Amino acid sequence: MTALTDYAKNLLARALVGRQPSLPVAAWAALGTGGTDAAGLTGEPAAATGYARQPVAFTGSGTQRNAAPVRFAFTAGVGTLTHLGLFDAVAGGNALAWGALGTPATLNAPGSVTVPAESLSIVAD
Repeated sequence: MTALTDYAKNLLARALVGRQPSLPVAAWAALGTGGTDAAGLTGEPAAATGYARQPVAFTGSGTQRNAAPVRFAFTAGVGTLTHLGLFDAVAGGNALAWGALGTPATLNAPGSVTVPAESLSIVAD
């Protein structure tokens, strides 16, 4: 991941000054076709393609990395997916971070996309 969303930046700022915001208790990875700091990930595939956000657990003492592979399964083609985002809910919720995939994934038929363990990293800089 390369960028925190504006929402996540504001959340961290409030936490640093003791304003005790409600912090996320879990994270879900999502795939899409773009993203911005203001909106987070954009262009998520439709649920009708079998797509769903996937839970992701992190480990680390500084940079956080996904502890296990994250697998997205599709029952229909979705075209080319270029970005990955992190959310605080399985649907809806708040976008936390986003970034470009190392290699875009093109699915013109049913298939899957897997993010290997330790390859998704989050660092606040």
